[in-house]
Amino acid sequence: MRLIPLLLLLVLFACTPDQAPPASWSYYGGDPGLSHYSEATQIDTANVDQLVPLWTYHTGDADTANFSQIQCNPIVVDGSLYGVTPQMRLFAAEAATGMEKWVFDPQDVALDENGSRFKHNMINARGLAHWKGDGGTRLFFTAGSLTYAIDAADGAIITSFGNGGHIDLHKGLGRNVDDDFIVSTSPGIVYQDVLVMGTRVNESLPAAPGHIRAYDVRTGEQKWIFRTIPGPTDEGFDTWDNKSAWEYTGGANAWSGFSMDKGRGLIFCGTGSASYDFYGGNRPGENLYANCVLALDALTGERRWHYQTVHHDLWDKDHPTPPVLVTVNHAGKDIAAVAQPTKNGYLFVLDRETGKPVFPVTETPVPQAGAMPGEQLHPTQPIPDKPAPFARQVVGPGDINPYLSEADREVVAEVFRTHRYGNPYLPPGKQPFILLPGFDGGAEWGGPAFDPKENMLYVNSSNMAWLIDMREVEWTPRGDENWAAAGQRLYVKHCQTCHGEDRIGTGNNPTLINIGERYETSSFAELIRSGRRMMPAFGHLKEEEVAALASFVLEQETEGKQPFTLKPLSPGEDPYFIPWKMNGYKKFLAPDGKPAISPPWGTLTAIDLNTGEHRWQIPLGEYPDYKAKGLPATGTENYGGPVITAGGVLFIAATSDGKFRAFNKRTGVLLWETDLPAAGFATPAVYEIDGKQLVVIACGGGKLGTRAGDSYVAFGLPE
Repeated sequence: MRLIPLLLLLVLFACTPDQAPPASWSYYGGDPGLSHYSEATQIDTANVDQLVPLWTYHTGDADTANFSQIQCNPIVVDGSLYGVTPQMRLFAAEAATGMEKWVFDPQDVALDENGSRFKHNMINARGLAHWKGDGGTRLFFTAGSLTYAIDAADGAIITSFGNGGHIDLHKGLGRNVDDDFIVSTSPGIVYQDVLVMGTRVNESLPAAPGHIRAYDVRTGEQKWIFRTIPGPTDEGFDTWDNKSAWEYTGGANAWSGFSMDKGRGLIFCGTGSASYDFYGGNRPGENLYANCVLALDALTGERRWHYQTVHHDLWDKDHPTPPVLVTVNHAGKDIAAVAQPTKNGYLFVLDRETGKPVFPVTETPVPQAGAMPGEQLHPTQPIPDKPAPFARQVVGPGDINPYLSEADREVVAEVFRTHRYGNPYLPPGKQPFILLPGFDGGAEWGGPAFDPKENMLYVNSSNMAWLIDMREVEWTPRGDENWAAAGQRLYVKHCQTCHGEDRIGTGNNPTLINIGERYETSSFAELIRSGRRMMPAFGHLKEEEVAALASFVLEQETEGKQPFTLKPLSPGEDPYFIPWKMNGYKKFLAPDGKPAISPPWGTLTAIDLNTGEHRWQIPLGEYPDYKAKGLPATGTENYGGPVITAGGVLFIAATSDGKFRAFNKRTGVLLWETDLPAAGFATPAVYEIDGKQLVVIACGGGKLGTRAGDSYVAFGLPE
């Protein structure tokens, strides 16, 4: 049974004639502007503490061994709730009761006349889009690199769309990327009869370009493309000093999705960094349109304006969420704007028509010393004068976690003695440094919430520091190599950034020690070619290269094998050669596993967009063992975002402590909290149906060491 009704008989209140129309949640993020705002008022600050679970939907496919996750913000259309499961299945349930209506499993779809099936990369899907027309509603859902058109009524694939019901995001980019990693984790957005799509691509090289494309919602025909890495005939090409970079550089992709101004016919997005993330000696220049807020004509793809928030990014400072459509009142005049939160904890507020900053932004000199040989740093970076950063920017030896033991504090102090610190724009170099905010924050993919009645923006932030340690990739002419030696060389080139020099794993990337106990050469090769979760696919590797990687990673015997025959290209011959690589994604943690720096490690901030001032900021999340000792709330890393209601309530899960919380949006005071069956690393959805207001959160866990889950839980007021 997938349905566990907790209140079998609900009293659903009828709407009176003078009530506002029922609140809906038919778009990812609630509405086209991605405001995360609901007009619902039934649940308010006076009664939110009475909330109870009304229904729970179990997907039945949580993968606890591989830490599957649900990061989906579901949509509600015509009485049905549509969401995604941990194993990338699309489901429909009755929005009022959670009763399952149908499930679409892309793994069951035959994709050619021979009945062969496509094995999808098991990556997260954070939502979906819909379109009404031709007498029905179709859903656009992406599993791996394939975007499907699905009939909302019965879950059937619409075979007249694209290639038998799907489009392949590898196609139509202007160069052959069939063997490159390219997927979509965030949904596209529909304007009239056009579906606009972004992608997630490899952050090393080789990588596909992050060009933005639009498709006909009926036929799947590609309508336009905007090249985020401009070619010789495109504006912005002059910001790439290496005039060949556009032929092989990847990234600059809109992986976090889109917002839309229907009245102006504009879509907005924030792009990511250019590949490789941490070394740019082969791509000198400002690198438009990487790290940009973009405004594009929805029907043609024409660029209306752009604003770059990081020049020549070397810190993986992708825009983690699309800009939110907001209104700002200055000197008695309302200004239509967009607000773009960043991983550095800045908020750029830009005029919606022109892209010009509403609050002043200063091009600020940044550190130049200590960069890697061959790097050409940009001398300044744009920093808003207002609002103030919502995430911490600087850390030093005086900021060690005060709750650590003396022995652990000394270990942390030694890191400060051996690492650079003190500026978010320290260049990667031979001496390692402490990056704050780190790779998973300030802002993250959940995005902020905006209250259009009070012009207030609410954003959650992670304040975790990370360590960047660069290692030189030495190249020497190779003589005869055995397969394990060749595999070690390939590991350094393709795997070390995530799994570390010693293969013990870093961050969310698992250890590879003793992986040979779980994988044989054939299953390892399948993993390399298809990817899984955070791991990209390496389809470009030749069969012999995959076998060599297996020899090294699986620690296989290589005696008796003939020498490895594929000789590496020299750096001058190989456009993908990167002379410096980061040695794993490493959080700055104490020996006991707690953050090395002082709290708060996660915050929730209310920002008045009329004045640019912070209204309030509070820690978000707690460590249970610290709480048991009576320590004040420290905040934790958090994923997913908040929602705001006209009833004065802010809802958010997002934290690793497994709590779902409601705050007074005006004061930040906690009004209610409850334990979820698994941590809710997703943004809630709020809607009304049959006179009843519900708040639904996906409880997938699986991050930050939390247990995996498989449920969507709906809360509301009791009878």
